[in-house]
Amino acid sequence: MEHARILIIEDEQITALAIKKMLENLGYLVSDILQSGEEALGKIEKLNPDLIIMDITLSGQIDGIEAATLINRSEERR
Repeated sequence: MEHARILIIEDEQITALAIKKMLENLGYLVSDILQSGEEALGKIEKLNPDLIIMDITLSGQIDGIEAATLINRSEERR
């Protein structure tokens, strides 16, 4: 059985690692942990996650809400 690839976008390292550990204990594959909306937008196509878990407040210029909007728009264009 193939496991869902999950991308975590969270700028608090301790929180991100706790989420990763919980997901892996449930059998999911965490493809990466990113810390900013900009980083997510730059890597989203390469990582091609099945699910994204993203914080609303992120470091950088783009918050989680704006990053999610931009990711959704890019998915719609494909």
